Amino acid sequence: MKNTWRVIDTGLRRAADNIALNRALLEARQADEAPSTLRFLRFTPSALLGFHQSAEQELNLDYCRDQGVAIQRRLTGGGAIYFDDTQLGWELYLHRQDLRCADMQAITRRICDAAARGIQALGVDARFRPRNDIEVDGRKISGTGGAFDGDALMYQGTLLIQFDVEKMLRVLRIPAEKLSDKAIASARERVANLADLLGYVPTLDRVQAKLTAAFAEEFGVVFAPGKLSAIEQTRFEAALVEIDTDDWVHMLHRPQSAMAMLEAAHKFPGGLVRVSIAYDSEMQRIKQLWFSGDFFVSPRRTIADLEAQLRDTDAALLKRHVEGFFAARTVDMLGLRPEDFIGVIEAALAQRAVVV
Repeated sequence: MKNTWRVIDTGLRRAADNIALNRALLEARQADEAPSTLRFLRFTPSALLGFHQSAEQELNLDYCRDQGVAIQRRLTGGGAIYFDDTQLGWELYLHRQDLRCADMQAITRRICDAAARGIQALGVDARFRPRNDIEVDGRKISGTGGAFDGDALMYQGTLLIQFDVEKMLRVLRIPAEKLSDKAIASARERVANLADLLGYVPTLDRVQAKLTAAFAEEFGVVFAPGKLSAIEQTRFEAALVEIDTDDWVHMLHRPQSAMAMLEAAHKFPGGLVRVSIAYDSEMQRIKQLWFSGDFFVSPRRTIADLEAQLRDTDAALLKRHVEGFFAARTVDMLGLRPEDFIGVIEAALAQRAVVV
């Protein structure tokens, strides 16, 4: 007989409510007070910081304030993201024994492959893209991430349904040139909205049903609709007291000056390559970078994949990461070479002595 897991839909909520529910559900699963659970959720407009990030460094705070975008801090690490009701969130709260594996890379692949099959059932060719994205024809349709708390795992994902890329770009603190019409159009080409792919807006019930069926098949379980228990409600209310505060949101305060924006451009035989880098001078890490310019690369997804590969990278390991990236795939660049990307990044990083 198959095990029964719970599926719940907590609806459209404020960011503080959703993060407090993250804590409540994870603590309840860790304490074995709740069954393994699939949760669906949505956010009112929110900018979500990774647990170790500073709002001053990562977000355009003036824009968030003017547009009524709430700022919250996640329980998990990773980068800042924008979330609103044009995306559907899904989360799994599992026990280690459900997974029979402790390797996070293998767990990520297993869960993302299952989620991709659920999206495929809606009529689009979704595939897992390492490290933790799901794509359709090289365009990102879902980002994911997870973390263990003792023996309990919280694994989260988002599904873009009618996502506004431009608003995301304006919420995040990124180089001004990324907000040009051309840059915004380019960013839109890198993501895929489910509604655009299908030609209509699918109902949330249908999307949730397909994802639920895919996870049920993957883990060999059946899902039964449920709701928060009294214990989980108590845990939620206690978590909200801490999380719905400025002290929680701004627990890490690091000035913008510690996150330098470095830029460089160079004309190579294969074309003009320009790079903008968000650089953490205290940690000496490339937090994020963006390529632009006039060059040809096929497959088109290569640049987006390289940007993802170099996110949150130790600057001292730059050369190794870029060389390893290109060594692992076949790429047509019409005269552009891996060392050209290394060269332009190093040229931007050479400004560190001036900025710091």
